Amino acid sequence: MVSASTGVMNSLLGKLATLMGDEFAKLKNLRNEVKDISNELSSMKDALECLADVDELDIQTARWRDAVREMSYDIEDIVDDFMCKIGEKHKKSGFVHEIIQRLKTSKDRHQIAGQIEEIKKLVHETSERRERYRLNVLTSGNLAVDQRVVALYENASKRVGMEGPTNELVSWLEDEEKKLKIVSIVGFGGLGKTTLANEVYRKLKGEFHCGAFVPMSQKPNISKLLHSLLIQLGCGQSFKDCELNVLLDQLRENLENKRYIIIIDDLWDVSAWGIIRCAFPENDLGSRLIVTTRIKNVGEACCLGHHKRILEMKPLSEEDSRKLFFDRIFGSEEACPGQLRDVSVEILKKCGGLPLAIISISSLLASGSSHQNERWKHVWNSLGSVSDTNLSLEAMRQILNLSYKNLPHHLKTCFLYLGMFPEDYIIERTVLVSLWISEGFVSKARGQSLEQTGTCYFNELVNRSLIQPVFIDTDGSVRLCKVHDMLLDLILYKSGEENFITVVESPEDIIGQLQKTRRMNLNLDGAKLPENVSMSQVRSFASWRGSVNIPSLTKFKYLRVFIAKFSSSSVDDNRKIDLTGLCKLYLLRHIEIRGCSKCQLPQQIRRLQKLETFDIDGSCIPMDIFHLTGLLCLNVPYIERLPEGIGKMASLQRLCRFDTLYSSLDSIKGLGELTNLSTLSLRTRFSEDVDMDALNTSLGKLCNLKWLYISSPKSWIPEAVTLSPPPPNLATLHIVKRSRVPSWIGELYNLQVLTLSVEKLDKDDVGILAQLPALIELTLTFSRSLEATIAIYGKSFTALKKFDVSGDIMPHLTFQAGAMPKLQSLFLGLNARGWEQDDNAAPIGIEHLLALEKIDVGIGYRGATASEKRRAESAIRIAISMHPGHPHVIIKCWDTVIGPFFFENAVIGPW
Repeated sequence: MVSASTGVMNSLLGKLATLMGDEFAKLKNLRNEVKDISNELSSMKDALECLADVDELDIQTARWRDAVREMSYDIEDIVDDFMCKIGEKHKKSGFVHEIIQRLKTSKDRHQIAGQIEEIKKLVHETSERRERYRLNVLTSGNLAVDQRVVALYENASKRVGMEGPTNELVSWLEDEEKKLKIVSIVGFGGLGKTTLANEVYRKLKGEFHCGAFVPMSQKPNISKLLHSLLIQLGCGQSFKDCELNVLLDQLRENLENKRYIIIIDDLWDVSAWGIIRCAFPENDLGSRLIVTTRIKNVGEACCLGHHKRILEMKPLSEEDSRKLFFDRIFGSEEACPGQLRDVSVEILKKCGGLPLAIISISSLLASGSSHQNERWKHVWNSLGSVSDTNLSLEAMRQILNLSYKNLPHHLKTCFLYLGMFPEDYIIERTVLVSLWISEGFVSKARGQSLEQTGTCYFNELVNRSLIQPVFIDTDGSVRLCKVHDMLLDLILYKSGEENFITVVESPEDIIGQLQKTRRMNLNLDGAKLPENVSMSQVRSFASWRGSVNIPSLTKFKYLRVFIAKFSSSSVDDNRKIDLTGLCKLYLLRHIEIRGCSKCQLPQQIRRLQKLETFDIDGSCIPMDIFHLTGLLCLNVPYIERLPEGIGKMASLQRLCRFDTLYSSLDSIKGLGELTNLSTLSLRTRFSEDVDMDALNTSLGKLCNLKWLYISSPKSWIPEAVTLSPPPPNLATLHIVKRSRVPSWIGELYNLQVLTLSVEKLDKDDVGILAQLPALIELTLTFSRSLEATIAIYGKSFTALKKFDVSGDIMPHLTFQAGAMPKLQSLFLGLNARGWEQDDNAAPIGIEHLLALEKIDVGIGYRGATASEKRRAESAIRIAISMHPGHPHVIIKCWDTVIGPFFFENAVIGPW
């Protein structure tokens, strides 16, 4: 494993072991030299592991540690060069014999001897600076997501200390005042400003025509922010690369006749507010703005004038602090063992009433195997001299740093890697885990794949509140996440100390850098890096700001990860971004490119035999892509024809996208050879040229398939496409544009999540779905119902927890007693058009859904009269009011028609 603590020592020792293997037995001098180096490095690795657990190091030891860690990178670079030159990459029969013959020549022998001598010199010079340390090995277990964390995220309204401020703001904002009202929520990072704003937004958004929640950053891109706002308001697609004034005009025009609620989260700058404020018209319709900021004068600037208010967030009271702390660890304060009471109070004093600090410390303590008094006292002592009345940024960092220091070595590394993403970036779990694997951070556990082990790492960071959930699946797993900016501050601080990640936000950040840059997060907008900056030691490169001014690929040599997100507005119409050099970076494992329609990609890529992820959105891919037999994830756009030979990619686990219409019969048959495939996005349509039997046969062979998306771009999915017999492990299925519910869906006994859009629906179709024993989440959309009433019978959908249903013309949906006994969330998508009576299409029997916690209703009113709109909303409210549990209700109206494909683009895939 690669580690922030030990550098690439483990990876390096593995490669040295290869050079001592039986294949090189005839090269005795090489083996002896390598063995000597390996023994020395093993002792150094043990020392580094010991030092990683020491809180404070003297200067001499710290410098020796840094030198050894950096040396490991340099030596691995030399070894990689060596192994590349002797031909290991070919991996063909008899290659060792050819290598040995080459090494008998004086030129090659002299060159390799020089490399070995260079390594020995590095090792011995470093070793002489410090004596060796003893062995210390740490291990970690296999954890699932702690459901207390999920509950904390889902039930923000129950967060300790939030009820009072939430009720105060809601009361002030929802009165009858028609003038625009603005609230500034001001307070130090970690006090819960975002949580409060989000809870108020959740409570009120159903009362407004439209709303949006926009996070800011310290250096915001205003145009990008305004475009994001337009997208949330449903009108941003055609304004992606417009000038600032055009975006502002479009926003004002869109909001002019609407009652809106907008959240601007974490505003840092008064000048930025001066621009953003221009987007919001004072239309006297009762609109509301909420701004959160940690800078008081920024909050005051937002609230100059009438109908505005500043709410200063305060630390939690002692009572609320105790409740948040003890409830998270023990369930209640009464359940806390007596011997831990006093030390708990002292720990809470150090946290100063900051929710983020309390959550971090309580998660740290709760993650221990036992509640030992000595361990808690150690935590208290480790917090140092933090004042309980004046928590500065440095003090907060000190509190959070304790959670970092308590992490096992492998989790420290994975945690620090989050610094490769920009502030407020929404991170997909599968992408993050894939990157960890590509970087070499994940070690294979017994009985688990690297992906399963990496997911366990992710879940443990969630359990410790070091990753914030953003999207949680019905099964409780976190699919999307982000990093709190206070934690990001800690990550970047520690990354700088460890020379783990270098963040470049201006050319000056890299000039004069004393240590070699190993991982670069390039956040330059338009500026260029100086020409003399060395990139040869960079192993990971990520550019997020859309800049085309990335360093020339000829400057890289040992790159493992390449991520570039280009903006079309920053690319000259006549300029091609030259990425052909990627094909020469033989150590690459992860390529991810967005906005590459104007990129010049390599024509051949077969040399990249270590490549595991190839993810692009351009219109073409290298024609020899299927020679990469070790590729795990292939994500390419739908193009006219994939290169032949997909069946050779036996290691492939995720494939997006495969289009049957433009695939040959051999490619369709080859799909069935990908028996390791777990995720597949498939596009198919009726054509006499497509052999549906061959497609069905191939799908039936995918024994490890868990996630499947089937769509048809302009027509219905052919009835001939079946999953019978079904893939045995299929858990998630999305089918877009089917004429009816296929009967074979009833055979998917392990299916947990189903998204299905069909043209016609009747009671028999619902009956097929009702018998799926494992189904926990169902999204069903349709054009029309063949029945006036569709009943959900008792003892049906026994496992279902989430049900989203929408139709152009909704039948009477009747829930009978005993139906959907575990349903927690219900979404109804209806159209107001045609509601001539108050009870038209209103669901009946909602009161029988006894486990229901949340009801969302979307009413499309395009083409409907004002009377129809009122009747629709009134009928829905009456139907919901029958529920005895009083679930949380949100009713929102859209100026659109809610039809069968309303949610077609809302499917979140594991990419």
